[in-house]
Amino acid sequence: MIKILFICHGNICRSPMAEFCLKDLLAKANASSLAYISSAATSAEELGNPVYPPAKRKLREQGIDCAGKTARQITRSDYEKYDIIVAMERCNLRNTERITGPDRDRKFRLLMDYTDTPGGVADPWYTGDFDEAWRDIEKGCRAMAERIIGGKKL
Repeated sequence: MIKILFICHGNICRSPMAEFCLKDLLAKANASSLAYISSAATSAEELGNPVYPPAKRKLREQGIDCAGKTARQITRSDYEKYDIIVAMERCNLRNTERITGPDRDRKFRLLMDYTDTPGGVADPWYTGDFDEAWRDIEKGCRAMAERIIGGKKL
């Protein structure tokens, strides 16, 4: 079983959307047992807060439930616990490294690097465009799910 941690700034929009999207994709493929998936923030701003309502609505539109998810911050020990740490954008990786220390085991990735359009997922907290964020997140998670199900390295 691979252990995956999604990261964004506050853990109320993009990273929980990715967490629950990938969980849903694997569940629909009867492959949930192949991965343990969670998400966290690099900041402490939203600790304990639920998924942001527009992100929750976007998930619900897809038939995905994120009930009970609250924001948490990544910890130094998460680096050892997870096999791969997948961020939404480069600044998330820099901030993650400040908390966990250097990426000595090369665990850090960007979600969109699994697609044919590498780069970052724009933060809908600032853009207001949850549709665009969802399209990118779903595309990245589909690519990850295909690799996981196919037994390929992430």
